[in-house]
Amino acid sequence: MDSYRDFHQYLKQELQTVSSEDKAASMRRYFPNGLVCIGAISEDINQISAEFIREHGAMLPEEYLSLAEYILERAEFHEEILISYRLIEKLVKRHFDDNLLVRFQYWLENYANNWALVDDLCIKAIYNYLYARPHLIEKTQLWARSEVSWCRRASNVVWVKFIYRKMGKQVYRLNPELVFSNCDLHIHDPDEFVQKSVGWLLKVTAPHHHDAVVNYIKTNIASMQKSTVRYALEKVPKETRDEIMRL
Repeated sequence: MDSYRDFHQYLKQELQTVSSEDKAASMRRYFPNGLVCIGAISEDINQISAEFIREHGAMLPEEYLSLAEYILERAEFHEEILISYRLIEKLVKRHFDDNLLVRFQYWLENYANNWALVDDLCIKAIYNYLYARPHLIEKTQLWARSEVSWCRRASNVVWVKFIYRKMGKQVYRLNPELVFSNCDLHIHDPDEFVQKSVGWLLKVTAPHHHDAVVNYIKTNIASMQKSTVRYALEKVPKETRDEIMRL
């Protein structure tokens, strides 16, 4: 435990060393509800975490996971949470069992406190984890009913790279009915970031299931926020997009 504390303090100090108020101010522009940050950008976080992993190659995957959770429990700043994600981002491809999915849900419900932390975890670490375990992809739909809005957002974001995904010689195709099921659950969600994730999920589904997405939007447009509809239609031909926006 003492070593985890030392590692955490070291990583935090490294983040502070490369931080600046200009970086912090630039980051805060994307978070209208506020952001508690040190002022280290993505490139800084990637470099610091990669160097730490190189220097501690003897650590076991389980130790990296424990360190990540140690940091998550004590993190004060946005960048500390991102560092914890990076520590296990590549390890999840070959290590850990199916139970890690439950821990990811716990992270989303207890440590993610903005849209960027949700999306980063889903698009990177959880994506790597599910890519190696496609039998778990549909199980993330359980997150759609979470009481925590960030976890509900994750239930949509985690699927955006699995609508159509080549996996070696195989192709994984997510059932579009699952997409529409999630959208049905969230179409009246009071959280704007859950609504935006609905638009994102429909947007990436449209190139592979054009007619189904267009029909879904036409059927439900009265219940959808205008910004959600616009986002969902970004990959739909202009003529169809204009027709729907006139409804």
